[in-house]
Amino acid sequence: MICTRNTATFYGVLFLASVPLAAPSQAQEVDADPAQTGDAPAPQPATAAPTAAAPTGGQVYTAADFARYAPKNALDMLVQVPGFNIRENEQMRGLGQATGNVLFNGQRTSNKGDSLGTLLQRIPASNVIRIEIVDGASLNVPGLSGQVANIVYEAEAALTGQFSWKPQFRPYNTDPLFTRGDVSISGKTGAIEYEAALNNDDAGRGGADGLTFIYDAAGNVIQTRDDAWNSKSDSPKLSGKIIWDGPGTSIGHANAHYQRIYERYDEDGFRLSPGLPDEVRTVKERTDSWNVEFGADYEFDLGPGRLKAIGLRRFNHEPFSQTIISTFADASADNGDRFAQTGDLGETIARGEYSWKMFGGDWQWSAEAALNTLENVSGLFTLDPSGKFVEVPFPGGTGGVTEDRYESLISFGRKLTGTLSFQIIGGAEHSTITQTGNNGLTRSFFRPKGTLSFAWNPSDTFDASLKIRRRVLQLSFYDFLARAFLNDDNQNAGNNQLRPQQDWSFEGEVNKKLGPWGSQQLRLIYRDVEDFVDIVPVPGGESVGNIAKSWAAAIVSTSTITFDPVGLKGLKLDGTFVLQKSSLRDPFTGETRQWSGFATRQVSLLLRHDIPASDWAYGLEASHAHFEPRYRSNQVDLMSEGRWFAGAFVEHKDVFGLAVQAGIDNILGARSYRYRTVFEGLRNASPIAFIEDRDRRIGPIFYASVRGNF
Repeated sequence: MICTRNTATFYGVLFLASVPLAAPSQAQEVDADPAQTGDAPAPQPATAAPTAAAPTGGQVYTAADFARYAPKNALDMLVQVPGFNIRENEQMRGLGQATGNVLFNGQRTSNKGDSLGTLLQRIPASNVIRIEIVDGASLNVPGLSGQVANIVYEAEAALTGQFSWKPQFRPYNTDPLFTRGDVSISGKTGAIEYEAALNNDDAGRGGADGLTFIYDAAGNVIQTRDDAWNSKSDSPKLSGKIIWDGPGTSIGHANAHYQRIYERYDEDGFRLSPGLPDEVRTVKERTDSWNVEFGADYEFDLGPGRLKAIGLRRFNHEPFSQTIISTFADASADNGDRFAQTGDLGETIARGEYSWKMFGGDWQWSAEAALNTLENVSGLFTLDPSGKFVEVPFPGGTGGVTEDRYESLISFGRKLTGTLSFQIIGGAEHSTITQTGNNGLTRSFFRPKGTLSFAWNPSDTFDASLKIRRRVLQLSFYDFLARAFLNDDNQNAGNNQLRPQQDWSFEGEVNKKLGPWGSQQLRLIYRDVEDFVDIVPVPGGESVGNIAKSWAAAIVSTSTITFDPVGLKGLKLDGTFVLQKSSLRDPFTGETRQWSGFATRQVSLLLRHDIPASDWAYGLEASHAHFEPRYRSNQVDLMSEGRWFAGAFVEHKDVFGLAVQAGIDNILGARSYRYRTVFEGLRNASPIAFIEDRDRRIGPIFYASVRGNF
């Protein structure tokens, strides 16, 4: 998917279902072994795996299964597992139970700052012993269900390293991207395994240009805008991890990272309005933030079971500013506005887990204490006739939020029959939220939480699971405070009554292996939601708040079709199809509508051909997404990109030992659109003030990548 400035915001609303971690346009480059061909053997059932540590159900993949892709690291391997999509850990409160679908040597990650993809990239492919695909509910890891990948690996004694460089070029509005890439090392000395990495894979350059027409209620053009924008972002992160194989069966992990984030957004526009002086308008947004995280855990035998102690500390320093200045062709004075804020966020977590066996199953009791804080200073400024910005009153923008939270859960899982297993988790949390500053308030909450999961694995080629959860989601503390959005002339008033969303979540998953033809996965999801977070009326205007009841549902189909059986060796098609629907009662108009900005359908397709007995591969990709509008009290705002994005790539797996790929995205000329209707008062109950109709060019995107080991 081609991301411009608005795309990242849109894709955050895919709340119910995850699309593949590696988008087709970012197909992983691979390294070649000239002796390998496309005739990779089919994955073996786990019961036939060569070591006793392998699971007793599901599938096991070894290096031979990925020979045609010549992978560099564990991520390169996992994205090629038929029908498997990496689902990142949900951004839940604290650490909580496991929510992602990847384990590392049977362990969940105990850090929050690194994605699963980043962690997988650090593991060289040569270190991977096997990848086990099993149902999460059959494992002794509370919270898991559905298809889960366990990466079984062992660090080499010698220091090994890998790197990648991924430049990108666009012909319109955008500077070349030379800074995207990563480098990592790993090794082992005695009882210590270590990893270290410098990663800037999230670096990006974006841009678009085009016309916007502003219409009045009668359809007359009242303003024509010609705008061009570009953005630059870099987020280099230095991170490391140590694994200590302690005395006896004890094991410890320590991890840390430090990251800087630099974001620049610049927009230049010319506005022509009949009867008014021509206007030149500039928009500048700046972010220079940093964050740091330290975490550790230690697990050891204690009595009849094992105790695991976990600690984590995170801190974010997040300054942001937005400045808009308009200059006129006549003698009119310039006008402008500025919004600036600096937020300091902290999170401290202490967690303990005690696991033991009893009554033929696995038990775990966990307790967690967490402290989350925000201290925010913000201000609103206007440009005076002398050309200086003067602060104006902005009540509710400066203040703090603190939450003390305590949670305790107990889980039990066991096999009911040879093919059916279950897991149950029950407990509760107690939290106290204190807001300081304007309209300060302290509130306390007690909320039950829990999960019931079933896993059925009647054969090596078929499995099904069901998961029922009572969830409590995390809040953005910034939403308690006032916020200005100058580019659209919008403002949130702040809301000291904001509550975290809760829901009953029902998730079913079916996986069917199709032998040499590939695999098929189907996921069904339904969520009955309380306190849904959206824009609602509050005293003094509108702000982020809660809607008492809503629901959403999704169908997610993930397919891998291989064409080896028909003689097209090395050719496969990966496809993900998502259909979603949601419903709530609009807090301003009372109408029934879908969630703001909700993704109702998504399609992602990748056709890849690894040519047998050669180092060459090529592929085609296509993706599509459709979103619902976003709503405020006086406007309906639909932003989209597409309709379809498509691209092609070619790669060589051994260019002097390097894997090299080149490609082009957006070959169908997808564009950036916006259609916003603004009313004079309450939406749909007052006359239309104006309609904004925008159409901007993105243009083709050329990219390359070079990957290697050292």
